[in-house]
Amino acid sequence: MPTPESALFKAAKPTVPPTFDGVDYDDNRALKAAQDSIIREQWVQSMMARLIREEMERYLQQLQKAKIRGYLFEQQNYVPEK
Repeated sequence: MPTPESALFKAAKPTVPPTFDGVDYDDNRALKAAQDSIIREQWVQSMMARLIREEMERYLQQLQKAKIRGYLFEQQNYVPEK
């Protein structure tokens, strides 16, 4: 479930796409808006990668402790019950 965006966040959110295509480089406001949009998009991507990396690390740590032995171990290494 996504987190609702606050009014302050929406006000600071860029209104231009994260690209320099079609940007007039003589217009400083448009150039700065494109830069902000690109930086925000890159930050979002890096935060998503960080979250995924943390979840994968947690998963791999749990996997070390939760190994499942299949039936082949019991077939190849018969241990009689006493």
